[in-house]
Amino acid sequence: MFAALYGELVPHAWRDPESKLDAYELFHQRSLAMGWLDDRNAGGGSEDRMRRAPGLWGMNDAGWNHPLAVPGAKLISWFQVEVSAVADDRPLPVQPFLRCAEDATASAGTLNLSAVQVLLPVQGLDPSSRPPYAPVPSIGTVHWFAERDPRSRAPVEVCLDSGQDRSNPVVAQQLKDRLGHLDQKVFEYTSYDVGGEGTGISPPFDDSFWNGPAAQRVTFRGELAEWSLDAIGWLAEVLADCVARLGGHSPIVLTISARDTRS
Repeated sequence: MFAALYGELVPHAWRDPESKLDAYELFHQRSLAMGWLDDRNAGGGSEDRMRRAPGLWGMNDAGWNHPLAVPGAKLISWFQVEVSAVADDRPLPVQPFLRCAEDATASAGTLNLSAVQVLLPVQGLDPSSRPPYAPVPSIGTVHWFAERDPRSRAPVEVCLDSGQDRSNPVVAQQLKDRLGHLDQKVFEYTSYDVGGEGTGISPPFDDSFWNGPAAQRVTFRGELAEWSLDAIGWLAEVLADCVARLGGHSPIVLTISARDTRS
């Protein structure tokens, strides 16, 4: 998985700008503290490695800047991990991934988020392995968002792009219907379109990293329970499972942007 956070970051006045705790180290330490880091391949004897519990991901890379970022896109930070095998009754760990990304970024400054981009390895999900009680596992946690102030609902634009995989337009209509039938109000869409211009934010990684360049996209517009990485991560998990169940078999670049509805 790959996550890119966009917006503005106001550095903490007390933080040393030359600090050795860069984005990679901050994310690594937070992952380790939460028990989400799979470090069984790290150093130590065989007995030490056996005692370590498997985590959700292994560290790959991270940074504040990226040479492939779109100029003017206001990239704040990015994080790349190798996801461990997903249990049959669990979703892709996008919620904890984004939580870790947020905590690491917030250690450096005050975050004002305008968009989030996540590479979802849908091809690694096996819908047939899902148990009958959890066809879309994240739906089981929908009540976490039930006690939210209705005034917190945020207008958003949700863009899924499968790059050169031409099955996405076919999946789009089915995805619209699938979202409409899910028992959830975390994300309620009001419109959608296939194709279009998208968000204008190209992912900050090489096309060979997924199935790029961007081409096959579907965009939903609607409201999210709140503008938070928690809600964004939950929605990403649901969309990944829905796309996989509908036959999607290539990585998806998901971009969720805050939408200004003021006239």
